[in-house]
Parts: sequence; structure tokens; C-alpha cells
Amino acid sequence: MTTKTIKVFFIVDFCIVLLLSLLGEFQWLLNSQVAFVSSLVVTYASFLGYKKNIEKRVDGHIPEDDSYDELDKMDDQYDLYSPDIPQQEVKEELTKQQIKQEIKKNKEALKRNNTKNFIGAFGAMSSLYRIGGYTFLVVGFFFLNNNDYLEVIPYIAGFLIVPLSALVLNFTLKNQDSYNTQS
Repeated sequence: MTTKTIKVFFIVDFCIVLLLSLLGEFQWLLNSQVAFVSSLVVTYASFLGYKKNIEKRVDGHIPEDDSYDELDKMDDQYDLYSPDIPQQEVKEELTKQQIKQEIKKNKEALKRNNTKNFIGAFGAMSSLYRIGGYTFLVVGFFFLNNNDYLEVIPYIAGFLIVPLSALVLNFTLKNQDSYNTQS
């Protein structure tokens, strides 16, 4: 999350605060701000959790050769195109039974990798940042509801400030990048 993104969030929120303050709508202002801050905290917490997860995976990973990376190794399971091993011709034909066994082995390896990826990503999904963000969201919602301040429309509008601003910002940046590459 860049500072430009956060600035856009706060500029949009400031415009809403200004508008609601001028209209004198205290409950709408309170609902929109509680929802906005909750949404911002959840979004930022998710960002931090995934950032730490990626940094943890990247640490210590130094490729030996840039021309033959990890993706190439996954695509070339039997080292047929490896730069280190000379290529050998395979003269024997595989039977249907051998092909089925190879497919079965690959499926089992894929299942193990999916489980391994899920366990590795579980730390980011259940990070303390994210749990704190969702706790803040629930506490804010119950605070508004228990004190009879909750109004659903401004709450949803305040909650949607962050995702909609991110969406608009993303399209704006993509359009700028495509415009810059065409020039």
C-alpha cells in the first residue's frame, strides 16, 4: 500500500466528512467514519499480513541461475531441458499402466503442494493484524447498534469508501501506465 493510495482514501473520506458536516447529519457522519476506519484497518491489516508472508517466503531464496528459475524447474520435472544435464533421448515407450501411475504420482504431489501452500498462507490469513482489524470492525458495529446510532445506508457507504477508492485508483493507474507505454 503506497502513500498515494492512503492519500486517496483520506481525500475521499474528507470530502464525505465535509459534506455530512455541512448537512448536519451527526449519525450519518458517525456511521460512515466508524465503517471507513474499520474498512481501512482491515484492508491495511490484510496487506501487512500478506506482505510478511511473502517476505518470509522470499528470504533465503537466491536462484542459482536466472535463465533457469523455479518455474522452469516445476515445468520440467524430469530435467529434460536443464542447462546442467545433457539432453538424452528416451527410446522406450510408456505403457498405459505406467502413464496412469505417473499421472497418479503427479496428482498426489499436487495435493501435497496445495496443502503445503494452504498451511504456508494460513499465517497471513490468521495474522494478528487481520484478527485485530476484524475485531475492530465487529466492536464498532456493535457499538453503533447497542447505542441506537446504527443506520445501515451510511454504514455501508462508509465501508465501501476503501474498496471503491482502491478500484478507481487501480483503473486510473492502469490507464496512466498504458498511456505512458504508448507514447
